[in-house]
Amino acid sequence: MTSFLLAGGALLVVTLALLARPWWWRRDSTAASRQALNTAIYRDQLAELDSDRAAGQLPEADFELARSEIQRRLIDDSGDADAPLVGRAASRWTLVALAVALPVAAIGLYALLGNPAGLDPMARRDITRADVDRMVITLAAKLEKEPDNLQGWVMLARSYKALHRPEEAKRAYDKAWSLVETDAQLLSDYADLLASSNGGDLTGRPEELVNKALKIDPDHMQSLWLAGTAAFNRSDFGLAATHWDRALKQLPPDSDDAKMLANIIAEARQKDHDAKPGKGRQR
Repeated sequence: MTSFLLAGGALLVVTLALLARPWWWRRDSTAASRQALNTAIYRDQLAELDSDRAAGQLPEADFELARSEIQRRLIDDSGDADAPLVGRAASRWTLVALAVALPVAAIGLYALLGNPAGLDPMARRDITRADVDRMVITLAAKLEKEPDNLQGWVMLARSYKALHRPEEAKRAYDKAWSLVETDAQLLSDYADLLASSNGGDLTGRPEELVNKALKIDPDHMQSLWLAGTAAFNRSDFGLAATHWDRALKQLPPDSDDAKMLANIIAEARQKDHDAKPGKGRQR
Protein backbone atom coordinates (compact mmCIF):
# COMPACT_ATOMS: atom_id res chain seq x y z
CA MET A 1 0.00 0.00 0.00
CA THR A 2 2.75 2.43 0.97
CA SER A 3 4.73 1.80 -2.21
CA PHE A 4 1.59 2.35 -4.30
CA LEU A 5 0.85 5.68 -2.62
CA LEU A 6 4.47 6.83 -2.96
CA ALA A 7 4.49 5.92 -6.65
CA GLY A 8 1.17 7.70 -7.18
CA GLY A 9 2.40 10.79 -5.35
CA ALA A 10 5.62 10.89 -7.38
CA LEU A 11 3.65 10.58 -10.61
CA LEU A 12 1.37 13.43 -9.53
CA VAL A 13 4.34 15.68 -8.72
CA VAL A 14 5.89 15.00 -12.13
CA THR A 15 2.57 15.76 -13.84
CA LEU A 16 2.21 19.05 -11.98
CA ALA A 17 5.80 20.00 -12.78
CA LEU A 18 5.23 19.41 -16.49
CA LEU A 19 1.98 21.37 -16.46
CA ALA A 20 3.61 24.24 -14.52
CA ARG A 21 6.61 24.46 -16.80
CA PRO A 22 5.26 27.36 -18.90
CA TRP A 23 4.83 29.43 -15.73
CA TRP A 24 8.13 28.57 -14.09
CA TRP A 25 10.13 29.18 -17.24
CA ARG A 26 8.38 32.45 -18.15
CA ARG A 27 10.84 35.21 -17.54
CA ASP A 28 9.84 38.16 -15.37
CA SER A 29 11.75 40.45 -17.71
CA THR A 30 9.15 40.12 -20.51
CA ALA A 31 7.97 43.69 -20.19
CA ALA A 32 11.50 45.05 -19.85
CA SER A 33 12.61 43.13 -22.92
CA ARG A 34 9.73 44.48 -24.95
CA GLN A 35 10.41 48.04 -23.83
CA ALA A 36 14.09 47.69 -24.72
CA LEU A 37 13.14 46.42 -28.16
CA ASN A 38 10.75 49.31 -28.76
CA THR A 39 13.35 51.81 -27.58
CA ALA A 40 15.90 50.41 -29.99
CA ILE A 41 13.41 50.66 -32.86
CA TYR A 42 12.53 54.24 -32.05
CA ARG A 43 16.20 55.11 -31.68
CA ASP A 44 16.85 53.77 -35.17
CA GLN A 45 13.93 55.79 -36.50
CA LEU A 46 15.27 58.97 -34.88
CA ALA A 47 18.73 58.30 -36.32
CA GLU A 48 17.18 57.86 -39.76
CA LEU A 49 15.36 61.19 -39.38
CA ASP A 50 18.62 62.92 -38.44
CA SER A 51 20.31 61.39 -41.46
CA ASP A 52 17.54 62.53 -43.81
CA ARG A 53 17.64 66.05 -42.40
CA ALA A 54 21.43 66.26 -42.68
CA ALA A 55 21.20 65.10 -46.31
CA GLY A 56 18.66 67.82 -47.03
CA GLN A 57 15.96 65.30 -47.84
CA LEU A 58 13.70 66.32 -44.95
CA PRO A 59 12.56 69.90 -44.21
CA GLU A 60 13.07 71.13 -40.66
CA ALA A 61 9.32 71.41 -39.98
CA ASP A 62 8.68 67.84 -41.10
CA PHE A 63 11.66 66.66 -39.08
CA GLU A 64 10.33 68.22 -35.86
CA LEU A 65 6.85 66.81 -36.48
CA ALA A 66 8.14 63.28 -37.13
CA ARG A 67 10.47 63.35 -34.12
CA SER A 68 7.63 64.51 -31.85
CA GLU A 69 5.45 61.62 -33.05
CA ILE A 70 8.20 59.06 -32.42
CA GLN A 71 8.82 60.41 -28.91
CA ARG A 72 5.08 60.32 -28.13
CA ARG A 73 4.82 56.66 -29.19
CA LEU A 74 7.87 55.79 -27.09
CA ILE A 75 6.29 57.41 -24.02
CA ASP A 76 2.98 55.59 -24.62
CA ASP A 77 4.67 52.18 -24.96
CA SER A 78 6.74 52.77 -21.85
CA GLY A 79 3.57 53.34 -19.86
CA ASP A 80 2.38 49.77 -20.68
CA ALA A 81 5.55 48.14 -19.37
CA ASP A 82 3.86 46.83 -16.20
CA ALA A 83 0.87 45.32 -18.00
CA PRO A 84 2.24 41.75 -18.19
CA LEU A 85 2.58 41.62 -14.42
CA VAL A 86 -1.18 41.23 -14.14
CA GLY A 87 -1.07 38.23 -16.49
CA ARG A 88 1.77 36.66 -14.53
CA ALA A 89 -0.05 37.10 -11.23
CA ALA A 90 -3.16 35.50 -12.70
CA SER A 91 -1.05 32.64 -14.07
CA ARG A 92 0.49 32.01 -10.68
CA TRP A 93 -2.98 31.78 -9.12
CA THR A 94 -3.97 29.40 -11.91
CA LEU A 95 -1.00 27.22 -11.03
CA VAL A 96 -1.95 27.21 -7.34
CA ALA A 97 -5.52 26.26 -8.19
CA LEU A 98 -4.29 23.48 -10.47
CA ALA A 99 -1.94 22.12 -7.82
CA VAL A 100 -4.84 21.85 -5.38
CA ALA A 101 -7.57 20.73 -7.77
CA LEU A 102 -5.64 17.96 -9.57
CA PRO A 103 -4.82 15.84 -6.48
CA VAL A 104 -8.33 16.32 -5.08
CA ALA A 105 -9.86 15.28 -8.39
CA ALA A 106 -7.57 12.25 -8.66
CA ILE A 107 -8.40 11.06 -5.13
CA GLY A 108 -12.09 11.63 -5.70
CA LEU A 109 -12.14 9.70 -8.96
CA TYR A 110 -10.22 6.80 -7.43
CA ALA A 111 -12.59 6.69 -4.45
CA LEU A 112 -15.54 6.68 -6.85
CA LEU A 113 -14.27 4.36 -9.60
CA GLY A 114 -11.31 2.51 -8.07
CA ASN A 115 -10.90 -0.09 -5.37
CA PRO A 116 -9.38 1.55 -2.26
CA ALA A 117 -9.81 -1.64 -0.25
CA GLY A 118 -7.51 -3.39 -2.69
CA LEU A 119 -4.61 -1.30 -1.35
CA ASP A 120 -4.91 -2.95 2.03
CA PRO A 121 -3.07 -6.32 2.08
CA MET A 122 -5.18 -7.36 5.08
CA ALA A 123 -8.32 -6.95 3.00
CA ARG A 124 -7.24 -9.58 0.51
CA ARG A 125 -8.85 -12.96 1.09
CA ASP A 126 -6.46 -15.91 1.25
CA ILE A 127 -7.05 -18.73 -1.20
CA THR A 128 -8.55 -21.71 0.62
CA ARG A 129 -8.45 -25.41 -0.17
CA ALA A 130 -12.06 -25.09 -1.39
CA ASP A 131 -10.97 -22.38 -3.84
CA VAL A 132 -8.22 -24.65 -5.18
CA ASP A 133 -10.64 -27.56 -5.51
CA ARG A 134 -13.05 -25.39 -7.49
CA MET A 135 -10.28 -24.25 -9.84
CA VAL A 136 -9.15 -27.83 -10.39
CA ILE A 137 -12.73 -28.96 -11.09
CA THR A 138 -13.13 -26.10 -13.57
CA LEU A 139 -9.86 -27.02 -15.32
CA ALA A 140 -10.83 -30.70 -15.48
CA ALA A 141 -14.21 -29.84 -17.01
CA LYS A 142 -12.54 -27.60 -19.58
CA LEU A 143 -10.04 -30.32 -20.56
CA GLU A 144 -12.84 -32.81 -21.14
CA LYS A 145 -13.86 -30.49 -23.96
CA GLU A 146 -10.25 -29.92 -25.04
CA PRO A 147 -8.64 -33.40 -24.92
CA ASP A 148 -5.70 -32.25 -27.07
CA ASN A 149 -4.66 -29.52 -24.63
CA LEU A 150 -1.49 -31.28 -23.45
CA GLN A 151 -0.21 -28.38 -21.36
CA GLY A 152 -3.57 -28.25 -19.63
CA TRP A 153 -3.42 -31.97 -18.77
CA VAL A 154 0.08 -31.52 -17.34
CA MET A 155 -1.15 -28.63 -15.19
CA LEU A 156 -4.05 -30.75 -14.02
CA ALA A 157 -1.74 -33.68 -13.22
CA ARG A 158 0.51 -31.46 -11.10
CA SER A 159 -2.52 -30.00 -9.36
CA TYR A 160 -3.84 -33.46 -8.49
CA LYS A 161 -0.39 -34.46 -7.27
CA ALA A 162 -0.22 -31.42 -4.98
CA LEU A 163 -3.68 -32.27 -3.66
CA HIS A 164 -2.52 -35.85 -2.93
CA ARG A 165 -4.89 -37.38 -5.45
CA PRO A 166 -2.48 -39.76 -7.21
CA GLU A 167 -4.98 -41.75 -9.26
CA GLU A 168 -6.39 -38.63 -10.93
CA ALA A 169 -2.84 -37.35 -11.41
CA LYS A 170 -1.82 -40.58 -13.17
CA ARG A 171 -4.75 -40.34 -15.57
CA ALA A 172 -3.89 -36.71 -16.35
CA TYR A 173 -0.24 -37.60 -17.04
CA ASP A 174 -1.38 -40.40 -19.34
CA LYS A 175 -3.62 -37.95 -21.21
CA ALA A 176 -0.54 -35.78 -21.82
CA TRP A 177 1.77 -38.69 -22.57
CA SER A 178 2.84 -37.48 -26.04
CA LEU A 179 4.23 -34.37 -24.31
CA VAL A 180 5.47 -36.13 -21.15
CA GLU A 181 7.59 -38.67 -23.02
CA THR A 182 9.68 -35.91 -24.62
CA ASP A 183 10.39 -33.93 -21.44
CA ALA A 184 12.88 -35.09 -18.80
CA GLN A 185 11.26 -33.07 -16.02
CA LEU A 186 7.77 -34.40 -16.75
CA LEU A 187 9.04 -37.99 -16.93
CA SER A 188 10.81 -37.54 -13.61
CA ASP A 189 7.71 -36.00 -12.02
CA TYR A 190 5.57 -38.88 -13.26
CA ALA A 191 8.08 -41.44 -11.95
CA ASP A 192 8.13 -39.71 -8.56
CA LEU A 193 4.32 -39.78 -8.45
CA LEU A 194 4.19 -43.51 -9.25
CA ALA A 195 6.84 -44.32 -6.65
CA SER A 196 5.25 -42.15 -3.97
CA SER A 197 1.87 -43.83 -4.46
CA ASN A 198 3.60 -47.22 -4.08
CA GLY A 199 5.45 -46.60 -0.84
CA GLY A 200 8.54 -45.12 -2.48
CA ASP A 201 9.24 -48.18 -4.61
CA LEU A 202 10.88 -47.20 -7.90
CA THR A 203 10.93 -50.72 -9.29
CA GLY A 204 9.26 -51.23 -12.66
CA ARG A 205 7.70 -48.37 -14.55
CA PRO A 206 9.00 -45.57 -12.32
CA GLU A 207 12.60 -46.58 -12.97
CA GLU A 208 11.83 -47.00 -16.68
CA LEU A 209 10.56 -43.42 -16.77
CA VAL A 210 13.67 -42.20 -14.94
CA ASN A 211 16.00 -43.98 -17.38
CA LYS A 212 14.03 -42.48 -20.28
CA ALA A 213 14.46 -39.01 -18.74
CA LEU A 214 18.23 -39.52 -18.42
CA LYS A 215 18.45 -40.46 -22.08
CA ILE A 216 16.89 -37.09 -22.89
CA ASP A 217 19.00 -35.17 -20.34
CA PRO A 218 21.89 -37.12 -18.73
CA ASP A 219 22.46 -34.33 -16.21
CA HIS A 220 18.85 -33.93 -15.07
CA MET A 221 19.19 -33.49 -11.33
CA GLN A 222 15.94 -35.05 -10.10
CA SER A 223 16.28 -38.02 -12.45
CA LEU A 224 19.84 -38.67 -11.27
CA TRP A 225 18.68 -38.65 -7.68
CA LEU A 226 15.81 -41.06 -8.41
CA ALA A 227 18.05 -43.33 -10.51
CA GLY A 228 20.59 -43.44 -7.68
CA THR A 229 17.87 -44.20 -5.17
CA ALA A 230 16.51 -47.04 -7.33
CA ALA A 231 20.00 -48.55 -7.68
CA PHE A 232 20.72 -48.17 -3.95
CA ASN A 233 17.44 -49.90 -3.02
CA ARG A 234 18.36 -52.96 -5.07
CA SER A 235 21.86 -52.94 -3.53
CA ASP A 236 23.63 -51.73 -6.67
CA PHE A 237 25.66 -49.31 -4.58
CA GLY A 238 28.32 -48.62 -7.21
CA LEU A 239 25.73 -47.48 -9.78
CA ALA A 240 23.97 -45.42 -7.11
CA ALA A 241 27.23 -43.63 -6.29
CA THR A 242 27.85 -43.00 -9.99
CA HIS A 243 24.43 -41.34 -10.48
CA TRP A 244 24.72 -39.27 -7.31
CA ASP A 245 28.28 -38.22 -8.06
CA ARG A 246 27.10 -36.80 -11.38
CA ALA A 247 24.40 -34.89 -9.53
CA LEU A 248 26.92 -33.66 -6.94
CA LYS A 249 29.01 -31.97 -9.64
CA GLN A 250 26.07 -29.66 -10.37
CA LEU A 251 25.74 -28.39 -6.79
CA PRO A 252 27.69 -25.50 -5.24
CA PRO A 253 30.65 -27.18 -3.48
CA ASP A 254 30.09 -25.49 -0.11
CA SER A 255 26.30 -25.83 -0.03
CA ASP A 256 24.48 -27.92 2.57
CA ASP A 257 22.94 -30.03 -0.22
CA ALA A 258 26.38 -30.81 -1.60
CA LYS A 259 27.68 -31.83 1.82
CA MET A 260 24.68 -34.05 2.47
CA LEU A 261 24.93 -35.72 -0.95
CA ALA A 262 28.67 -36.22 -0.50
CA ASN A 263 28.00 -38.12 2.74
CA ILE A 264 25.40 -40.29 1.02
CA ILE A 265 27.84 -41.05 -1.81
CA ALA A 266 30.52 -41.98 0.71
CA GLU A 267 28.08 -44.36 2.38
CA ALA A 268 27.15 -45.94 -0.97
CA ARG A 269 30.78 -46.44 -1.88
CA GLN A 270 31.52 -48.00 1.49
CA LYS A 271 28.62 -50.41 1.06
CA ASP A 272 29.80 -51.21 -2.46
CA HIS A 273 33.29 -51.89 -1.08
CA ASP A 274 31.93 -54.09 1.70
CA ALA A 275 29.70 -56.02 -0.70
CA LYS A 276 32.61 -57.16 -2.87
CA PRO A 277 33.90 -60.70 -2.24
CA GLY A 278 36.62 -60.78 0.41
CA LYS A 279 36.12 -57.10 1.32
CA GLY A 280 33.31 -57.35 3.85
CA ARG A 281 35.52 -57.36 6.96
CA GLN A 282 38.17 -54.92 5.76
CA ARG A 283 38.17 -51.40 7.22
